[in-house]
Amino acid sequence: MELVLLLLLVLAAVGGFAWWQRQAAARREQGLADAEAEARRWYERLGGQVMNLSGDEPAVRQALADAGERYIAAGSQLGQAKTTYQFQLARETALEGLLYARAARVALGLDPGPELPPLAAARGAGQLTEQREVQLEGQTFKAGPQPGDDTPYYYPGGRVEGRPVPAGWYSQPFWKPALAGALGGLLVANLLFPPVYGFGGGSDPGVDAGGGDGAEAGTAEVGEPDFGGGFGGGDFGGGDFGI
Repeated sequence: MELVLLLLLVLAAVGGFAWWQRQAAARREQGLADAEAEARRWYERLGGQVMNLSGDEPAVRQALADAGERYIAAGSQLGQAKTTYQFQLARETALEGLLYARAARVALGLDPGPELPPLAAARGAGQLTEQREVQLEGQTFKAGPQPGDDTPYYYPGGRVEGRPVPAGWYSQPFWKPALAGALGGLLVANLLFPPVYGFGGGSDPGVDAGGGDGAEAGTAEVGEPDFGGGFGGGDFGGGDFGI
């Protein structure tokens, strides 16, 4: 009798473990499906903006060029993605592209459209609220909250060599790797936003610490990863997951 009871307990334990494994697998599959759907939703929305916006002003051309680059990169990432995290990377790239498209709409004088979820890479960077101008090695660097002839380069907020840089319009894209070495991207950022204010931007009177737009109501959340500044208007990898 004891042997029969022991056998039943073993069978129950095996059955329970098998059920738990099936449930866990189902949750993983659902999470993967949700992450893919979320990434594709923003990617398709970005495609519509890239295809339908155009303009000759420098600020518009620059913003749309950056939006187009993110559209291509997000498409490549989606084509390679196999995990939830990789779909989240594609989502982040598409959202960054939409921020550039939104900036192009602002430069065109159009309604910017609905707010977007914040970029993971832009956490704590804030947003410019006033004009800035500094000199470095005979060059003038300007930044401000609105596009202009002197500030045609939009940046959605992020990190330059680990230092938060707020969203806004800049005279030169000093955050791009090709220019960072020649100009010293961190040096430019520190001149525009002195470290005395702190890296978060919250105590800088010219930077809104809110960090940009809030999350869109009804958006399905798939778990926000910490991208550590790998996106944010600079080197977003071009879809290479390193696998």
